[in-house]
Amino acid sequence: MEQRGNFGTKIGVILATAGSAVGLGNVWRFPYITGQDGGAAFIMVYLLCILFLGVPGMVSEFIIGRHSASNAARAYKNLADGRPWQIIGYIGIFTSTVILGFYAVVAGWCLQYLLSSLMGQVNGDAEYITTFFREFSTDAVRPLVWTIVFILITHFVVIRGVRRGIEKASNLLMPTLFVLLIILVVASCMLPGAWKGIDFLLNPDFSKMSRGVFLDALGQSFFSLSLGTACLCTYASYFSRRTDLAKSALQIAGIDTVIAVLAGLVIFPAAFSVGVNPDSGPSLLFITLPNVFQSAFGSMPVVCYVVSILFYALLTLAALTSTISMHEIGTAFFYEELHISRKKGACVQTTLCVIIGIFCSLSCGAVELNIFGVDFLGCCDYLTSNILMPVGALLTSVFVGWYVPRKIVYNEFTNWGTLHGAFFGLWLFAVRFVCPVCIIVIFLNQMGVFK
Repeated sequence: MEQRGNFGTKIGVILATAGSAVGLGNVWRFPYITGQDGGAAFIMVYLLCILFLGVPGMVSEFIIGRHSASNAARAYKNLADGRPWQIIGYIGIFTSTVILGFYAVVAGWCLQYLLSSLMGQVNGDAEYITTFFREFSTDAVRPLVWTIVFILITHFVVIRGVRRGIEKASNLLMPTLFVLLIILVVASCMLPGAWKGIDFLLNPDFSKMSRGVFLDALGQSFFSLSLGTACLCTYASYFSRRTDLAKSALQIAGIDTVIAVLAGLVIFPAAFSVGVNPDSGPSLLFITLPNVFQSAFGSMPVVCYVVSILFYALLTLAALTSTISMHEIGTAFFYEELHISRKKGACVQTTLCVIIGIFCSLSCGAVELNIFGVDFLGCCDYLTSNILMPVGALLTSVFVGWYVPRKIVYNEFTNWGTLHGAFFGLWLFAVRFVCPVCIIVIFLNQMGVFK
């Protein structure tokens, strides 16, 4: 078996792990929820959820991963003392593989739209853009090809290893993503009437505060940071013993939040400038926003052309940073547990993801692939988001908070006494009591209990 890699720099740790959190959800879900739930008021609640659920959950997975310095399944096994806790690692590996399979479908759509923007094809009235998306997404061949292409791009990054592949790619992709965001924010905020969108997003409206806002904030803080997917555990296995886990978690959560807010500052000023109230989900990215850009920048064809290209380049980069992390989870498991090379392990993971991606892509309209009346992609999404991720995160909180010896947890938290452990007690309380309660609430909300 090949020697295990690790991250070479502190900035590499932060950017790679932040990249795993930053994804399409930052663009199509966070801004929309923020707008409908009171703007800055929602952001305040969200930040509290990050502090008491997101960060403690991240540190828990960091502790497991770094302590064992192995793939997710073995990491839990090493701390389980013969008990079946390793099932948490297997849940995370399975979850990330399924997510990558259907996530690559939407990521492939981003690639198609990037190419179409470069060729000037995503231009026209609202009916044309709607028809363009419908015909493309229901086609049997093109979405499938782009899905496979995106998985292969991810594959070729992962096979290069931790430093030369994942870290090097993250060091390039994340700053580029940030620069693209800033350019798009400036362009959007300079539009006539853009201030209405800025005010809608950032002006706190406490009259909208309700149980639903709190539930939305909990869910967003949970899913945005990829808790319960074994991603954080796997990446932490490449951390050095000097990495400050709590500080890193705060930095990663901060980057993820800033990028999500910046995405909102792209979408809402442009939307409000042309009198459109944006929705959420794939339709936002592939129908609503092309219409918005066409309406807002239509009088400046060159600007409209550049903005469209930059936006879909941004989406592609955001998707890629996430798919790299999800691919690495399975790759690390296969090459370590099967005692094969990293390249062969990555090939196994790629093959599985391609198979899932094929079924997900075809189920979007080309072929009728339904389970209980829901298309295959929707089933994969439901299974991972509503069941597997909350279950995995809940079991991790219980495992770290109540089962793993306190001495091991404390040593990892404080880097063997070299860091001040003033917040250890607060963090442990959150892991033992706050996180499980919050995750159960998220699970029940996802299952429709509170609706």
